[in-house]
Amino acid sequence: MNFHELEHKEMYATREADSSWINIVTTLMNQPASRIRAADIGCDGGIYAKALAEMGIPTVIGIDFSDVMLTAAKQNCQNYSQLSFKKGNAYSTGLQESSVDLVLQRALIHHLKDLPACFREAYRILQKDGVYLIQDRTISDCLRDGDTKHIRGWLYSLFPRLINYEEKRRFSSDVIINSLKDAGFKDIEELQLKETRKIYPSKELLFTDIRRRNGKSILYQLSDQEIEKFISYLNTILKTAGEITEVDYWTIWKAVK
Repeated sequence: MNFHELEHKEMYATREADSSWINIVTTLMNQPASRIRAADIGCDGGIYAKALAEMGIPTVIGIDFSDVMLTAAKQNCQNYSQLSFKKGNAYSTGLQESSVDLVLQRALIHHLKDLPACFREAYRILQKDGVYLIQDRTISDCLRDGDTKHIRGWLYSLFPRLINYEEKRRFSSDVIINSLKDAGFKDIEELQLKETRKIYPSKELLFTDIRRRNGKSILYQLSDQEIEKFISYLNTILKTAGEITEVDYWTIWKAVK
C-alpha cells in the first residue's frame, strides 16, 4: 500500500477509537491526562490523536510522513483546537528534545526497517519519566484463528502465502524489548489487547470495507479476484443478517524514559 496516494486519504480516518483502547491507554499513563503533552507518531487520519484529546490531553501533536494522511487528519480533527499536525517520520519527528510526556505509535513499527533508530528518536523527544506506548501485532497476534469476530484470522487460512509476508515484517516481542532497553528505556511492560475494530450493521457493509481495503494494508497483498474469493468465503460462514462486531488482537509495549 502507498500511503501517499490520494485514493487512500480516508482509509484511516473514518473510525472511532474503541472504549477498550481508551481504557487500557488511560491505565498506562503515568500522570493525569490534563498534565500531558502527547505525540502520535504515524497518526494516519487522526483517529487516535483525536481519542487522546477526548481523554483530556490538552496538547496532542500528530506526526506522519504522508501529506495525504495529514490532510485527512486535519479534516477529521478540525473541531479539536488541542490537536496539531506536522510532517515527519519515526526516525526524525522534528520535535524538540524532551518536549513530550507521552509518545504513541500505533500500528507503525511493522512498516519500519530500523527499529533502534525509531526507539532512539522516541527516547530523545520524551521528557524524563515520560511514557512510550507501542501498539502492534506479533506474528502470534496475526495468526490467531479466524472466527465470526476475528475476521482477519481467516485471511491466513485462505491465503497461506500471507503468513510468510507477515513473518518478514513483524518483530518478535524479544526484539522489541531488547531494542527498547538498548535505547535506554526502563520499566518495560507487555500487555495484550482485544480491541473492537468496528461494528457493522450488516455483513454487506463489512464486505464493502473489504472491497475498498479500508484500514487493512494487508488487503493490498491480494488481487481483486482474491478479495472476491475472501468475501465469498466469509459470506458462507457469517450466517447472521444482523450486526457484526469485528475485533483485532494486539500487543502493547509500555516503556518509561
